[in-house]
Amino acid sequence: MAFALGMDAFSIGIGMGMVRLRYKQIFKIGITIGIFHMMMPLCGMVLGRMLSDHFGNIAAFIGGMLLLILGLQMIIASFRDENNMLVTPVGFGLIIFAVSVSLDSFSVGLSLGIFGTRTVLTIIMFGLMSMVLTWTGLIVGKKVQSWLGSYSEALGGCILLAFGLKILLPI
Repeated sequence: MAFALGMDAFSIGIGMGMVRLRYKQIFKIGITIGIFHMMMPLCGMVLGRMLSDHFGNIAAFIGGMLLLILGLQMIIASFRDENNMLVTPVGFGLIIFAVSVSLDSFSVGLSLGIFGTRTVLTIIMFGLMSMVLTWTGLIVGKKVQSWLGSYSEALGGCILLAFGLKILLPI
């Protein structure tokens, strides 16, 4: 399950990695997403033990909307001459990015909390797996960015947009 949740972070990392990032930024992004992939399911587990899984749909909706916004913003920014992105994976933008990537783990945490899983082991596995897969995705995206040049940011935005739509419109 940790690998499956981390694969979302990997895929989204590919899209975000197409923005010009330094390796120091990639390291911070991976750590931040790993932390959020630990906090969100923990919150979900705590709430899941107290509530039903009714809130899982709300978390998925918010995550999908955030990814749509980030994707559209990247696509629009790729057509502008200046390199000013509305949301970048730095500072508060990194928090928004980490929340959007890890909201699905909140939903999983809700259901795991209802079933009473081993909390510490689960949280550590979610964090480690998502951190490593995020780093991998960002580095792959960085390599693709160097091949595609200016079109890479639009492609990255399309990837984030597609994942947002996938979350909002499960087929």
